Amino acid sequence: MAECAFIQYRDAREPSQVTDDLPSAAVQPASVPLCTVDAVPEGGALAATAMIDGEEESLILLRRDGAIGAFLNVCPHAGRRLDWAPGEFLFSSGKLVCAAHGATFSVPDGLCVAGPCRGESLREVSVEIRDGAVFLA
Repeated sequence: MAECAFIQYRDAREPSQVTDDLPSAAVQPASVPLCTVDAVPEGGALAATAMIDGEEESLILLRRDGAIGAFLNVCPHAGRRLDWAPGEFLFSSGKLVCAAHGATFSVPDGLCVAGPCRGESLREVSVEIRDGAVFLA
């Protein structure tokens, strides 16, 4: 099975609490899929939840050119969710847009290219594809 090329685990704390010495393992059971690959629309997004460091976290799964990547569903600007309604995400010209303050993130790297957190990035979550399903790596 292919792993997603652009994903790396990051901590789920508020941006002001994050340091460089982050834990490197998630605690979601490896046998529990986040979703099926087919559930993530090409060029779109799907919301999922996962246990990360013992906390249930909201994730956004993105699919571009067949590759699936994941980020915490948290804007680095104000710590709010990116979706405008549960599981409903905004896109403009192929970029993910935070519904709260309009921060715009490039896909697949999650870098904020416009808005109040320009230059910051979404927190990536490591995922892998196995048997047609998406799992935390």
